[in-house]
Amino acid sequence: MTDLNGTPLYHRTEGDGPTVVLVHGSWTDGDSWAGVVPLLAERCSVTVYDRRGHSRSESAEPPGQGSVHEDVEDLAALIHHLELGPVHVCGNSYGALITLRLAAAHPDLVRALTVHEPPGVRLLEADPATKPLADGFRERVEPVRALLEAGDGEAAAERFVETVAFGLGGWRRLPEPVRASFVRNGPTFLDELRDPDCLGLDLAALHAFPHPALLTRSDDSPPMFAPVLDLVAAFLPQAERHTYSGAGHAPHAGQPEEYAQVTLRHILAGT
Repeated sequence: MTDLNGTPLYHRTEGDGPTVVLVHGSWTDGDSWAGVVPLLAERCSVTVYDRRGHSRSESAEPPGQGSVHEDVEDLAALIHHLELGPVHVCGNSYGALITLRLAAAHPDLVRALTVHEPPGVRLLEADPATKPLADGFRERVEPVRALLEAGDGEAAAERFVETVAFGLGGWRRLPEPVRASFVRNGPTFLDELRDPDCLGLDLAALHAFPHPALLTRSDDSPPMFAPVLDLVAAFLPQAERHTYSGAGHAPHAGQPEEYAQVTLRHILAGT
């Protein structure tokens, strides 16, 4: 545990080799990477952490309104503190947005990046062809917000999993510890929803990132992620693409062997 930017951040590192930092998405924590850490650690030094407000990185002081910018600066501070940089950063979902923002704001800290399905909903709003996807996301997430505001964290977590991220039946398929982490971290997701910048991205700033980027999606994920990745890829000079088959919104959890194989190939190519 290290105090960074006024917030205690839980982190741990395994393995030896090229440095890699894994950034989890909303609702979860660093343990969501448990299936891939030992596989990546066979060839790399792998750091996982709980983002502020998640699981072991809870502050003793009642938090005010947070922002995605704090998450980016926490990640930068962690890389500096551990003297890791430049690193390969892997982010999933909201963690992918944080990873992309880090590459734009602190390109000197990032050797390469891998991102899976960033929920950049605001990127879709300007184009009439993709705006219905953004509207659909907001319609599905509003009942989740209402349940969180009413204090029903378990119902909110189940609804998010079933209607926003993984599809019907997804809640029952999650292991009990993962379901518990969703319920525990629900208040931080509500905080993210209240952040006006949370689902946006400065594509022009990202265009200056000069290093390799692997952008991935799954063929059975919600359709909004494909056009988000198309927009991101257009602004990354060294973007590569990969599509997982049947891996859903969290391939590192559902198909850890394939995720590790694909990611290691990208990491080792850039060392």
